Amino acid sequence: MTDAGRPAASPSRDQLVWVLQLVGGDAVTEVKPLKAGGSQWLITWGDAHGGGSAVLRVGGPDDADQQARAETAMPIADLQGVPVPNVLGSRVDDESSLLLVEWIDGASAQPIEASPVRLEALGAMAATIFRSNLGDLELPEVARPIDGVDFAALRAASPHPLLERAARRLDGIEAEGRTGLVHGDLWSGNTLWRDGGLVAVIDWGCAGAGRAGVDLGSLRLDAAMNWGQEASAHVLAGWEREAGEPAQDLAYWDAVAAVNTPPDLGWFVESTIEAIARPDLTRELMVARRDAFLADALDRLR
Repeated sequence: MTDAGRPAASPSRDQLVWVLQLVGGDAVTEVKPLKAGGSQWLITWGDAHGGGSAVLRVGGPDDADQQARAETAMPIADLQGVPVPNVLGSRVDDESSLLLVEWIDGASAQPIEASPVRLEALGAMAATIFRSNLGDLELPEVARPIDGVDFAALRAASPHPLLERAARRLDGIEAEGRTGLVHGDLWSGNTLWRDGGLVAVIDWGCAGAGRAGVDLGSLRLDAAMNWGQEASAHVLAGWEREAGEPAQDLAYWDAVAAVNTPPDLGWFVESTIEAIARPDLTRELMVARRDAFLADALDRLR
């Protein structure tokens, strides 16, 4: 959920020319924004073979790190069988960072009623991502979801007693377990579905090397906020079935996920409602569900 709340940087003529050079297109026929307030654009072009489409992410120079993380992580995940868009090209200069990836036909929309099949598929996908072989590739260490956002500063600016208590409780606890690839911002809005099946995991700018709980906790929180506490159990079931082992330190990672959200859920609410097509959700409902999920995690934390 890293794009929401940021002004969309529309692609310049120079950037569109760069896209055409990469794909061999003759002319851009449509530029369509993806995700409200975000920086991703569906670029459609024409050529002698009929043309095609790709997704262009337009960021500032300070987004180069996120771009590099995505470029490194996506091919690793692809080798493990994770459905990801192919990287078509990238560019960083003094004014912008650009990442062009394959467009995959699918939607992030989710049903109003929780789907155990979908939730278990998400959990299983997190376990598959974690199994990816990092080898000698350099990726930053990721200890929490969306590590580019200073959630501690947001809590300081808008105190929330439960979040503050949880942050104090987590302080000083050392995460254990082996390290693998983590997406770093894994939630239902960063997945694409078609005909009921998961066809892509997108937006890898927060990826890195971390514990499995980073993604598992994030998905469980997402499920709880969207459908209620019981939905998170389906994510866990899918993860453990695919991993072939029980999840470690589940209460800790559930709490980490919940603490790393805006106190009032801020842009999370708008992002969720738009990305997964759930106008039935409200800020009040999602905050109440987040707080219930966190309180339960703290009760289980030893």
